[in-house]
Amino acid sequence: MKNAFAALVAIAFAAVPFSASLPSHASTPAAGDTARRVVVELFTSEGCSSCPPADALLLKLQSTQPIPGTQVIAIEEHVDYWNHDGWIDPYSSSDWTLRQQDYVVRFKDKEPYTPQMIVAGQTQVAGSESQVEEIIQRAATQQRTSITLVPLDSSSPAERQFQVHVDKIVGNSEKDVPEVWLAVTETGLASSVNAGENAGKDLRHASVLRSLHKIGVPKSSGDAAFEASPRVKFKSDWKPQNLQVVVFVQEKKSMRILGAASLSMS
Repeated sequence: MKNAFAALVAIAFAAVPFSASLPSHASTPAAGDTARRVVVELFTSEGCSSCPPADALLLKLQSTQPIPGTQVIAIEEHVDYWNHDGWIDPYSSSDWTLRQQDYVVRFKDKEPYTPQMIVAGQTQVAGSESQVEEIIQRAATQQRTSITLVPLDSSSPAERQFQVHVDKIVGNSEKDVPEVWLAVTETGLASSVNAGENAGKDLRHASVLRSLHKIGVPKSSGDAAFEASPRVKFKSDWKPQNLQVVVFVQEKKSMRILGAASLSMS
């Protein structure tokens, strides 16, 4: 394990109430909305003793939204290769391990590690809270593809439909392929760990990734690069009031995220 967040262990994080409500963001950008949206991913595990400080930092970024004019879209992805030594992370998935492996190739790392925080699919972060915010601010200044995400009427709480509209792709590489992804995340999740490296700790999480699917490939030209009305199934043990739907455009090779939008189900 590479201790990428060793510097964070000594940082005293400001307390964030467990019941703290997250910002509610409109599904359709309002007139004059100039918010810059930056996806911050964290590959983590409840079985990793170095991960709780990184989890706390992501939760704080999500809850306080400290950067004016910028929305941090947090996605916490629990890998499964720490599921040993007596503790199985209930939020882990081999799918997130495979997604992290794509980043291993992208960053030319020797192996995957936790915690690994990635900003906008292009920068690995290891450092203090102020350094993380600085990297997010830099990412926010880059030109972004505009995405609109609108909920459609649905007769079933277990399945929802959304209208996704992606404007002209900007900031992309000529020889790369942008893809449109739809994720479902859930806030308010926590565990009382009774085995493994974090035995005896109560762990709280930011928006935990529940599902992720590619929904299409945008057109290379035209003002409207992509439109779709995907249906999304929600599992019965997910709390609807804590769910967010996130749509983002990500280049297949470089893994750079070119634009994103999010919608709270509460």
